[in-house]
Amino acid sequence: MTVLLEKETEQELGIEYFDIASKVISASLDYVDCPYECEVNIMLTDNAGIRELNRDMRNIDSPTDVLSFPALDFDDPADFSCAENDVAGAFNSDTGELMLGDIMISLERTKEQALEYGHSVTREFAFLVCHSMLHLSGYDHINDDERLEMERIQDEILESIGYTRDI
Repeated sequence: MTVLLEKETEQELGIEYFDIASKVISASLDYVDCPYECEVNIMLTDNAGIRELNRDMRNIDSPTDVLSFPALDFDDPADFSCAENDVAGAFNSDTGELMLGDIMISLERTKEQALEYGHSVTREFAFLVCHSMLHLSGYDHINDDERLEMERIQDEILESIGYTRDI
């Protein structure tokens, strides 16, 4: 597993971004039973940076907490067979790893939401990575059933690695 993490903001949360992200990504991939070694890109930014991308990509001119950009087009959540249809584009030619996609997280929103929800920035950051990993694995929350399923899975993954709401 390769996690490529970049930080384009002076905002600081005082946590081990790479370690937390790696732990959550690994647990998420195990949960969805991904049959491949994977590569995930994470960009840490601020509200201005994520607002610009949110406006450009989704036509929503406001900051958000996290944006996910899956590299695969899933027919069903966690059905990684779609990668086999695009071997040349889906896998890193140097490492052989499946390139799942990109995650962008606003550290400002992470801090704001941790305060709002009454838990640590560590837990909020872990939650945002987990949420995005499910999107990169083909899950979505367009309707209530999908949203409830994602919430259940997120809770199970985070609890399994100790990132509970009380930390």
